Amino acid sequence: MTADIQFIKGINEKVLPDIRLTRSRDGSTGTATFCFKNANILEKSLALTGEVTGMYMIDEEGIIETRDVSVNFVNGKPQAVDSIYIMKSSHDWYRFMRFMQRYAKSNGLIFTKA
Repeated sequence: MTADIQFIKGINEKVLPDIRLTRSRDGSTGTATFCFKNANILEKSLALTGEVTGMYMIDEEGIIETRDVSVNFVNGKPQAVDSIYIMKSSHDWYRFMRFMQRYAKSNGLIFTKA
């Protein structure tokens, strides 16, 4: 099974995001900030398909979701979709990292340390 990200349930986002991770010193909490430049959900043809109610990270373990989704506009035109996933426990962190390993493998991504 692959790992996918969806904003509209049932429609996989094809644009690969820039993802930035932060984690507390004790490892108990963290955040993942996603930026999708020119995301395919911004296309007019998808506007009638469904409503964006959050970002859904789907893999063989289930669904991780966040409702913190925003769209950046430049000169009145949508340019990027930003989303933040907050991990409130070490369990959430490790679950997210397992998803990211699957997502990276499915999409040929690599991890680079800051």
